[in-house]
This record gives sequence, structure tokens and C-alpha cells, in this order.
Amino acid sequence: MNVSVSPALTIEAIADADVEPVVALWQRCGLTRPWNDPHADIALARRRDNSAVLIGREGGAIVATVMVGHDGHRGWVYYVAVDPGCQKRGLGRLIMAAAEDWLRAAGIAKLQLLVRRENAKANLFYQSLGFEESTSVMFQKWLDGRDTPPSN
Repeated sequence: MNVSVSPALTIEAIADADVEPVVALWQRCGLTRPWNDPHADIALARRRDNSAVLIGREGGAIVATVMVGHDGHRGWVYYVAVDPGCQKRGLGRLIMAAAEDWLRAAGIAKLQLLVRRENAKANLFYQSLGFEESTSVMFQKWLDGRDTPPSN
């Protein structure tokens, strides 16, 4: 992906040196879960042509991220994060716009995402961006034999 520059944020694909600061940001934002290894998620996204981890820098510091990908039909975003000290300044909108641009460039017309029901703040954020609640029901099954965690 080409570098995108806005007055507030420079957005580019993650580099090797960015992995640890990105994982730390995700942890500060409460995005990591014991059953999802963020390092493995980053590595998987970086191995494929249909996914990327985009980072937003402000003054050299990583302050926003999004993992974006697609299955050839639908786009998905994960790990949307803005550093807690930088929130409420429009950086979430900028990093989401970068994810949408990435998907459009790949020819993907629909973007979907998952938000925990109890995360009212995130739900309101995505609604403010024009997302609407889907009428579909999501099902899941762990293929490695583990039980579904109590809160996923």
C-alpha cells in the first residue's frame, strides 16, 4: 500500500520494527484476548496479499492501527485501535478510511466487522461511520478442539 498522509496521521503498512509497539497498543486498548495471539495474527496478515496491518503515525509514534483483509467478496477489519491518549481527535475515522480505501483498491465493495455487544463505545463509533447492524447471525466453532471462551 502507498503511504497516505493527512494533517494528523501518516498511514503505512506495518514493518518488522512496528510489531512490538503495535501489540503493546492493542493491549493498552483492550483488544487482545488469551485465545488470540496478536503476533501470529500480524504474521498471518503480512503473509497474504489479501490482508494488511495498517499503522497510523503521529510525530513518529504509532497511535492508530487497523488489520484489514478480504475473502474476495467481503472485507473485514480487526484490531482497530487508537492510543487512549489520542482518542476523540478523529484518528479512528482516518484509520478506518484508510482500511476502506485499501479494500476499494482491491475491488471489494462491502466491509464487515465484529463488535462485542457490550462494547457500547465501539458500537456508537461504527454507527457514526455509517455502519449498520447486520441481520445475519454469526456462528463459530473452534477447530482445535477447545471450548468456546466465556466472553469472545
